[in-house]
Amino acid sequence: MSAPHDTHAPDLMSWVEAANDPGCPFPIQNLPFGRFRREPNAPWSIGVAIGDKVLDLCGAGLVDSGDMAQLLAQPASRRLALREAMSLALRWGGDGQRKLAPSLFPLTDVELGLPCDIRNYSDFFIGIHHASNAGRLNRPDAPLLPNYRWVPIGYHGRASTVQVSGHDFPRPKGQVMRAHATQPVLQPSERMDFELEMGIIVGQGNAQGTSISMEAAERHIFGLTLLNDWSARDLQAWEAQPLGPFLAKSFMTTVSPWIVTTEALRPFRKPTARPKGDPQPLPYLDSEQNRASGAVDVGLEVWLQTAAMRASGNEGECIVRSNFADAAYWTMAQLMAHHTINGCALLAGDLLGTGTLSGAGDGEAACLLEITGGGKQPIKLSNGEERYFLQDDDTVILRGRCERPGYRWIGFGECRATVREAMALPAFDAER
Repeated sequence: MSAPHDTHAPDLMSWVEAANDPGCPFPIQNLPFGRFRREPNAPWSIGVAIGDKVLDLCGAGLVDSGDMAQLLAQPASRRLALREAMSLALRWGGDGQRKLAPSLFPLTDVELGLPCDIRNYSDFFIGIHHASNAGRLNRPDAPLLPNYRWVPIGYHGRASTVQVSGHDFPRPKGQVMRAHATQPVLQPSERMDFELEMGIIVGQGNAQGTSISMEAAERHIFGLTLLNDWSARDLQAWEAQPLGPFLAKSFMTTVSPWIVTTEALRPFRKPTARPKGDPQPLPYLDSEQNRASGAVDVGLEVWLQTAAMRASGNEGECIVRSNFADAAYWTMAQLMAHHTINGCALLAGDLLGTGTLSGAGDGEAACLLEITGGGKQPIKLSNGEERYFLQDDDTVILRGRCERPGYRWIGFGECRATVREAMALPAFDAER
């Protein structure tokens, strides 16, 4: 990654007044991409968030097509040129207001969709504190398996059930083996959980049979979203061996509507280093650039709003605070390099989840499985309620922001969804 440039200057102001508000997550230094429409069932348009507005890039003449995949697949140099053009046109004192104002729409007046069509979805397991805490529940003496420090662990998820923030979903059903039972039962999950993650959106892909090197990996990453990898822990406990998650994960994944680009993230990169005594990665997972700036400093929060809170006008409370850079054992570039080392083709719009990003400190466990010790000790909420796992009509909201002295902070928007009552079990013919 090259050094920050003038689009990150903290004194940049926009003629979109809300973008200059110190509390706004979408200042001119951010310019995240997403998709929106002004009428139900209309085609999606490519938009960029600025202040409390969305800029229609096609209407503004900044892109030729409304196809987000085509934009994602552009070389990194063209993405940077587009960012610079948008920045210049939106700056205070320039001549962009007359041209762009007709293509600006209030965010409250539009529907936000998935930021891109998700072609494929792979979920990793790079949060070492989560891996240790979760492993300790089943393997107290050896919570991390021997391969964890050598290979980025991941599995292929279900792209068809990735939804944008705001889409609620019914509690999933599946097989559960109860304690001391001799056979499983089909039932709604009783141990619904959230997982605080980040999603990596692939930009330019690679041809099947080729691989992406560590030196090139950053050029193939378009940006980051927030991601909630909802998990039915009781289904997962029964079905996951030996091939990993299936119904426990495939029912729903929620992402935020905005992609914060790698260009916008440049001021918030950090060095990455292995803990003392850990093995260094194999050469295909190592580079000087990755060691110097492979991590991304993103402060993360999880908010929980129960039905009782909602009824009383309470917006919920923060139950988790963590950080992407501190929680992640592997970097974005390492995930890209490993995913393709066998010749796997990544496509523009593919989604890579990081895995649960728990920190090492108090209040940093990023899922209820960890917070409650596997459902043994409830989390106590400020209104007197308790939770072992999520109940019907609980809403989970993920938030993220990047901050650094000398730069304007930028945000990701919300990643929100509510667990609803399970659908009725299907009828079965008992005689069949």
